Parts: sequence; C-alpha cells; structure tokens
Amino acid sequence: MDQKKVKELLLQSLEHEMGGVKVYEAALKCAKNEELREEWERYLAETQTHVQILQDVLAAMQLNPTEQSPGRQIVRDLGVSLVNAMEKALAAGDPDAAQVVACECVVFAETKDHLDWQLMGEVAKKLTGPQGEALKQAYEEVEDQEDEHLYHTKGWCRELWMDGLGLPAVLPPPEEEKDVKTAIGAARAEQSRRPH
Repeated sequence: MDQKKVKELLLQSLEHEMGGVKVYEAALKCAKNEELREEWERYLAETQTHVQILQDVLAAMQLNPTEQSPGRQIVRDLGVSLVNAMEKALAAGDPDAAQVVACECVVFAETKDHLDWQLMGEVAKKLTGPQGEALKQAYEEVEDQEDEHLYHTKGWCRELWMDGLGLPAVLPPPEEEKDVKTAIGAARAEQSRRPH
C-alpha cells in the first residue's frame, strides 16, 4: 500500500468528521420534525466520538492529527460550504425548505463519510501490528453507525421532499422503522414504503 495515500485518507477522514460535527450542528438548527431532530442529535454525538476515534488511530499510527494537506483543505472547504448552504436556507424564511436543505447537506456529508470508512476498512484488512489493530477496531466500532447515518437520512430526505411536493409521504421513513444499515436493506425499505 502507498503509505502516503493512507496518511492522506486518514487526515481527510479526520477533517471530514470534524466538519461533520459542524454540519450536524447547523442541520439541527433547521430540523423541525422532532424525530429527525432526535436522530440528528444522536448522530452529532456519534460524530463527535468518531473525531476522537480517528485522533486515536492517527496517534497509534504515529501521525500528526493537525498535519495539513491540499486534500484536507478541500474537505474542510466542502464542509464549510454545506454549513453555509444551511444557514442561507434558514435565513430565507421557509422552515420546511430549510429542513430539506439540511437533509440534503447531511446526505452529501454522509456519502463522503461512508466512502472514507469503507476505504479505511479495506486498508485495515491489509495493515498489520498495532497500527492495523487500531484501524480495525475503529472501523468495527464506527461502520454500522455510518451506514445508519447515510441510509436513514436519505430516507428522511426523500420523504420530506415527497411531503413538500404534496405527495404521500412516510414519516418517519421506512429506513428508520426497519433500522436499515445496508444498501440492500435501504433498497428494500424504499420499495416497501406505504404512504399514509
């Protein structure tokens, strides 16, 4: 494996989790639905834990968690853009639209997060020794949470859009009701939706 690229992946992943904390803080300001708010409060707490987990992984790999790279700056800028989008949506004065924008921003952020953890899982399979063990443990602790963050929020986003369009919506979404944690489960949940 290219150790330079592994370091870059870990630095970007840490930056993205740090930005994810800010994304969830902004999203919570936009959340109107109480069940969605409760879910995002839990996801915020989990994301804060993910920051610490990745800092611990970097320490185990003897990498500096504050080291900067061009890729890390891009990840930071993307996170700031998502927060800015939610702030603009909230300032526009349409709370329903702001909630949908927040859902979309969380889906964007969680899609990158999901990819990062998937890649770290692949790296963990190849690393040996204490470094490999640290990354494997981190991956095992976080992966199911990342799946839930992505698939549940995608469901919320779809159903809030449906509701806003005046189409029958299922709230909370079936992904939430079925506690989906896989792509196959998410596809099945979406197919099973029965609007009220």
